[in-house]
Amino acid sequence: MKNKMNNSSSITFAFIFLYFGFTTPLFSQNKEIPLWDKIPGSVPAVEYKEEKILDAEGVVKGINKVSQPTLTVFLADQEKSNGTSVIICPGGGYSHLAIDKEGYRVAKWFNSIGISAFVLKYRLPTDLTMKDKSIGPLEDAQEAVRMIRRNAGKWHLDAAKIGIMGFSAGGHLAATLSTHYSDNVYDSKDNVSARPDFSILIYPVISMEDGITHNGSKSNLLGTSASKEMIAKYSNEKQVDSNTPKAFLAHATDDKAVPVTNTINYYLALKEHNIAAEMHIYEKGGHGFGLGTEGTNKEWPKACEKWLAANGFIQKPEGYLFSYFKGNGEDGLHLAYSEDGYKWEALKNDTSFLTPEVGKDKLMRDPCIIKGGDGMYHMVWTVSWTDKGIGYASSKDLIHWSKQEFIPVMAHEKARNTWAPEITFDEKENKYMIYWASTIDGKFTETQSEEEKGYNHRIYYTTTKDFKKFSRTKLLYEPGFNVIDATILKQDKGFVMYLKDETRNPIQKNIKIAYSDHLTGPYTRAGKPITGDYWAEGPTAVKIDGHWVIYFDKYTQKKYGAVKETTNGWEDISDSISFPLGTRHGSVFKVPEAVLMQLKK
Repeated sequence: MKNKMNNSSSITFAFIFLYFGFTTPLFSQNKEIPLWDKIPGSVPAVEYKEEKILDAEGVVKGINKVSQPTLTVFLADQEKSNGTSVIICPGGGYSHLAIDKEGYRVAKWFNSIGISAFVLKYRLPTDLTMKDKSIGPLEDAQEAVRMIRRNAGKWHLDAAKIGIMGFSAGGHLAATLSTHYSDNVYDSKDNVSARPDFSILIYPVISMEDGITHNGSKSNLLGTSASKEMIAKYSNEKQVDSNTPKAFLAHATDDKAVPVTNTINYYLALKEHNIAAEMHIYEKGGHGFGLGTEGTNKEWPKACEKWLAANGFIQKPEGYLFSYFKGNGEDGLHLAYSEDGYKWEALKNDTSFLTPEVGKDKLMRDPCIIKGGDGMYHMVWTVSWTDKGIGYASSKDLIHWSKQEFIPVMAHEKARNTWAPEITFDEKENKYMIYWASTIDGKFTETQSEEEKGYNHRIYYTTTKDFKKFSRTKLLYEPGFNVIDATILKQDKGFVMYLKDETRNPIQKNIKIAYSDHLTGPYTRAGKPITGDYWAEGPTAVKIDGHWVIYFDKYTQKKYGAVKETTNGWEDISDSISFPLGTRHGSVFKVPEAVLMQLKK
């Protein structure tokens, strides 16, 4: 009644080496690479040296006196990516760069949603190192787009899905690129376009007009006596035209450093020219809230993610499915779906998707479904209270199923039962492990209890590559107590088993955890319970927003519960979830949106 998720999406490639053409022969993940062979319009300044600003722990949080522009590369997991990339321009009033909060941290967030990110350390305008300081940052931004577009194939990126993002003064640079991408500010070595395909502007400086602009950014970029022509040229709300890329904007009303009018005016200019745009104005947040610090401003990353998905810049989010049975399992497979993993709704009016046909009692209890390495959905289930085998079927779409089969996994033993089978796919070995709980008469008698009618389970397993040939059944887990309902997932470098301690005297009836370096074990001793003072069984696990959530059947209370893994341990979130009435022993797994849409029909 649980599920083992195909966890390939959690596998990240720590180092990727690619030929990088004209700048450096090798490229590795998170490496800082120079933007130019020869910086245009540069003025030699030997004593003008870059300065790093460190926090109390010695981490670089900002940079001053930037004269050597670079890109720091954060490539997304190819399995999560559809080729979109974003160049990030940190803010800092054109006097410094908030490179950590508005650069590296944001890049990691983009990676988490399948987008590759490039943190741009652009030149800070000064007459000491530039012939024309007003175009230096723009030159860097244009070249950054061109560099990524030239090398899109080598980085597995889509040359038509390159975005520019900026915070504060970095937002001004991003908006300047969006409206001045075709300005001939330097001699490009080719005709590669510098136009970004979209922009993300967070509390941006947009205008250079008095009363609207951020005066520090204005004076640093244009000087203290800028002409009306220059002020108008770099007031980007005045430069929007029908070719300006679409934009996502976020700002706080109480921003005292950069008035919210900047964002509003840019949005109105985009609207006037029929450019697609989405704007989020928050009541509070001030300036410099980055990915969000408190209140409603914390919501902009989620809103941005939805905007990116709606515009085809990230893969559409997977949906959550829950396979379960009702009653005694006589009517077969039920499915429920959820968009957030908390609120679950039954599909097909909570009627059966598949009626059981095999086994002594022809039941379909504890249905466990996983997506295998072959792209098929594989399901096993309990067919009877007293049979020596399990049920199996497969499907491409969870609607049309193969012929049901009975697998006699315990036919060679004096087994009383074969309950709650599960499947885990081992990607490294390219094989499946099926495992279940059985009581074998005469074994492990030291933990046998009359209160459990003599049932005294251990976990057994078999392996297969094709669900036609199976290895000899073996003992998988003997924890020294009556154990049932195991579910195993690949997490980090090893495997994690969630299991039920079925001990009746003294009462346990809770969920515990064991670990192993290998799917087939050996597994460690079970740890302390992660569930509370209620009887829990049938754990199933999924990662939601970076946290593992374990669902389980509070079977004596006739409802479902859940706990979430946090830095402080396991938090009970049972009051935050809801399942269809009568849900029993389910398994959770993810499916593409297209599959979920078909199921909804």
